[in-house]
Amino acid sequence: MTHRRLALAAGLALAITTSFAPPALAQTVSPAAQGARINALMSAGKYAEALPLAQAMVTSLEKGNDGRELSAGLNNLGQVYAGQGRDDLAEPIYKRAIALLERSLGLDTALIAPELSNLAALYQRQGRFTEAEPLFKRALAVSERSLSREHPDVGRALNNLATLYVKQERFADAEPLFQRALAIYQKAAGPEHPAVATVLNNIGQVDRDLNRDADAEAPIKRSLAIREKVLGPEHPDVARSLNNLAGLYQHQQRHAEAEPLYRRALSIRERALGPDHPDVATSTSNLAHFLQATGRTADALPFAQKTLAANRAQLRVVLPILFAARQQSLLASDKALDDALGAIQRGTQSSAASAVNKLAVRLAAGSDRLAELVRKDQDLAAESEALDKAIIAAVSKPSAQRDVAAEQRSRARIATIASARNGLQKTLAVEFPDYASLSNPLPLTVKDIQPLLSADEAMVIYSVVDKQSYVVAISREGVDWKEISLGADALAQKVAAFRKGLDVGKARDASGKSGLFDLALASELYVALVGPVEALTKDKRNLLVVPSAALTALPFHLLVTEKPQAAIPDKLDGYRSAAWLLRRQAVSVLPSVISLKSLRAFARRDQDVKPMTGFGDPVFNPAAEGPADRRAASGRIAARSIATIAYAEFWRGAGVDRARLAQALPQLPDTADELSAVARNVGATDADIHLGRDASETTLKRAALAQYGIIYFATHGLVAGDVKGLGEPSLALSIPDQPSELDDGLLTASEVAQLKLNADWVVLSACNTIAGDKPGAEALSGLARSFFYAGARALLVSHWAVDSEAATRLTTSTFELLKNEPKIGRAEALRRAMLTYLDDASSPRNAYPAMWGPFALIGEGEVR
Repeated sequence: MTHRRLALAAGLALAITTSFAPPALAQTVSPAAQGARINALMSAGKYAEALPLAQAMVTSLEKGNDGRELSAGLNNLGQVYAGQGRDDLAEPIYKRAIALLERSLGLDTALIAPELSNLAALYQRQGRFTEAEPLFKRALAVSERSLSREHPDVGRALNNLATLYVKQERFADAEPLFQRALAIYQKAAGPEHPAVATVLNNIGQVDRDLNRDADAEAPIKRSLAIREKVLGPEHPDVARSLNNLAGLYQHQQRHAEAEPLYRRALSIRERALGPDHPDVATSTSNLAHFLQATGRTADALPFAQKTLAANRAQLRVVLPILFAARQQSLLASDKALDDALGAIQRGTQSSAASAVNKLAVRLAAGSDRLAELVRKDQDLAAESEALDKAIIAAVSKPSAQRDVAAEQRSRARIATIASARNGLQKTLAVEFPDYASLSNPLPLTVKDIQPLLSADEAMVIYSVVDKQSYVVAISREGVDWKEISLGADALAQKVAAFRKGLDVGKARDASGKSGLFDLALASELYVALVGPVEALTKDKRNLLVVPSAALTALPFHLLVTEKPQAAIPDKLDGYRSAAWLLRRQAVSVLPSVISLKSLRAFARRDQDVKPMTGFGDPVFNPAAEGPADRRAASGRIAARSIATIAYAEFWRGAGVDRARLAQALPQLPDTADELSAVARNVGATDADIHLGRDASETTLKRAALAQYGIIYFATHGLVAGDVKGLGEPSLALSIPDQPSELDDGLLTASEVAQLKLNADWVVLSACNTIAGDKPGAEALSGLARSFFYAGARALLVSHWAVDSEAATRLTTSTFELLKNEPKIGRAEALRRAMLTYLDDASSPRNAYPAMWGPFALIGEGEVR
């Protein structure tokens, strides 16, 4: 499914919502004529004229006590804002409308369907599909329950849910819903109703996405004809059909027919919606993409620059245009590259990168008071967001599963937080006037980046788009920008194949070559990803990587710089002689370009810092506790067995089901040795190392963590999805006899974010701690994001389930190297520790990359 098609589909739920105003709702709007006027203006795309009328209606209704009427007025106002592309204003209005209706008419009222659909459509436009789907489903359920199955409101709900399925590429789920919606509309409103046109347009788009071009043209053309006849030739919905028909013609290489349709769609939207509307940016991007695809870079460039100026650039569109413009000297080389870097930084901002920025703002505050104010504001914002998500999740559920009292408490807390944040913002504006600019840092240019790099460093920045990708390499002396022939799908497949060989079990079973790590693929990926900029990067001691998309799951240090003699060696020892990138360079991973500045600009200023605190060898089953049992237990890799056990099944009543937990979480006795060895190397005291029952959430949360330079966890890391019912990644600590809100044995990512750290680095010597929150999530999220937010400057994390003995050896070796040579930096110390392991010929399995290569350094790898 193309990004262009996704953008064009946005707003379809809103279009149909305004096509059929529910009769019962329309009667409650007072005055009725004003409500009808607002709807008529929205249907004509005249949002600027509708806005003051909708605002006046809400102001008037606020004086009354009829929540049902006010909800209708709020829904109208929200639709006007959404139509203008002002989702930030529409979202809270929709939420208030939903709360008012539920309070006035109960949880099961059918009149709530339009509000639910409008909020869901807003989330859909923003790509928040998991939040949109349950709202669309509830709108469908209340409509079907309260109305006939042939009612237009049911058709609207069907279309909206189907549109979401299309965005998720669930075409088999979408098609029957579209067909049913079409039948309902044609029967209820006739074959030329605008809602019929919307569904026809969607059906044509599904045909197009499934490469059924011959079937796609007729419904899209019929949709266009209906809209032109009923709505008029200048209506924004006409532009939507024009765009889709143009996209179909482009796909069929009917370029002469496609171009005038793209241009007419853009013209309609500019006149009807104004230059700043998201739909105008979509049309501008579509035309730019078309012109570039047909070899007209000079014509495409002005349109691409227009989207860049509005900060609405689509990377898949602007990067090929800027790259070609630079090659063809249509744009100065440095200007093209800085524009591309700016687009990349705006378009690939991850949650981990955002957390680094928040940390930088707090550190930049300087004084303790300002840093405390900034942290308090950030924490309140995070709490409000979490409460809001919980309310939306609740609103999506059937009434029998709702806790209305709890929802009201959450809403009251959100209101209290809003008031508190308003006060904080006023204080910050007076005492810290630069706070706003620090909170939203401008993208870095090449000249901004180069002084941040040392003479021995090179930075490589990746942007993965549809059909191709790009790499920008920067050193103090130079810069290079190259195209990579692999696009998003191809890279995802290759990274997945690359990782299949990284199973420590393969090192234990050398009975055959099946499934072993593929050196040829590792070499192929090096040639594709680093090869184009090798001249600039290969002689630098440190390589800083800013990955995106599937590349966040790629351990770059395991790339192979020379073609191997065999893809899979005859013996495990054969992996030792491979030309690993790690032999040449230390590798650090950065969540974003701007995080280089954020992490380097504000080094720790405290002088009296305790070296380290650590948590390891936690107790999961005290009944079986004993030195012999604990020493015989399995290593960290056994944590993968928990995937089939539900979190709820670990508990029996108020206590722990010890037998099930013991089966799921094997003890980790060797982590005590690991922590003790590291503690000796860094000069930590025994009192700062928490083992056994003391390695608990209670101990952690009561500790003054901000005084430690290193925070160390040696335990099981649980990725969301490992344990059913566990919605976020966690670290397993000692399970208490009586679980409580303070201490249930699992330190979740959200609990990590509430910690107050000031750590040079956090070590997560656990399983798979680099993984995302869920399948397909960005890999540098979850625990990494939370530890950066809490106050870490660097993280040591693992790419896959770690062999416990290997983890102990690698981490203790890393810290011993740093003790002996503090100035080499974290990334170089980790590199040397890995190489020492790799080159240890005492066992063939030591040469296997899954054993020596699991860890990655995220964040600042140098000594600052």
